[in-house]
Amino acid sequence: MPSFKIDTSTALVFVATAPEPKLANRKTGEIAIDVATEKPLYTVGLLVTDEGEGNLYKVAVPETGLPEGLAPGMPVRVVGLKAKDWENEFNGKKMHGISFRAVAITSAA
Repeated sequence: MPSFKIDTSTALVFVATAPEPKLANRKTGEIAIDVATEKPLYTVGLLVTDEGEGNLYKVAVPETGLPEGLAPGMPVRVVGLKAKDWENEFNGKKMHGISFRAVAITSAA
């Protein structure tokens, strides 16, 4: 499925939740690996505000794209943010949604 670039150049972006490992399999605890870097993927909650609107997004980022000391409340910049729609079947039910992925998160300070 195609992915779409998201322009955050005019947005204010803050860390909402600290990075935590992204699980590939919840039952086994297997951590997802980034295909390009072969490093673990992490999920970071970001609050993005732009044009009077604010939204919370969970964004997957490879370990190599995360700075040290990333903590809730920090202003950040998002590099290479993309959205991709997905669809899977879980326990006989079709589910769908949008996933968010970034190349890196950097400090805005």
